[in-house]
Amino acid sequence: MSLIESGYLEWEELMRLQSLPDADRYRKGPVAVIECVQEIPCNPCETACPRNAIRVGSPITSLPKLDADLCVGCGVCVARCPGMAIFIVDQSTSASTARVSFPFEYEPLPKVGEIRQALNRKGEPVCSGKIVNVVNPPLYDRTPVVTVEIPAEFANEVRAVGKEAAYA
Repeated sequence: MSLIESGYLEWEELMRLQSLPDADRYRKGPVAVIECVQEIPCNPCETACPRNAIRVGSPITSLPKLDADLCVGCGVCVARCPGMAIFIVDQSTSASTARVSFPFEYEPLPKVGEIRQALNRKGEPVCSGKIVNVVNPPLYDRTPVVTVEIPAEFANEVRAVGKEAAYA
């Protein structure tokens, strides 16, 4: 099934349309995961990346491509993507946990230390996660980026958290 048919991006479709970082790159530290699969005129991720790790090129409707070796996982592209289709995944902190960063466009913002339901691309809960960072510098153009720590096996699934804390 595809995004158009289901309303959400299936993992198989993502793997077919985008080049994702390999396991070795994930273990080296935070890296962007681009889940943009629609060929529309858009390139804010390319212009936002301070290391030129994301290329859209010509035509402007091309899918963005990541050079994972250049990416340091700074998160600027996450905040600048109007489609909310870029995430930062960090599998380097421990063997049992991973961190996923994503744009958060609800109020109130989560607080560091809160436990929230971690959600997949469909918006379904997959595990609990601990909020470990919330940033919203002027460079992010009023789009906060939230980082949640989750069990490592869910690093390729979790893409958001619920709007309310499960418990503090």
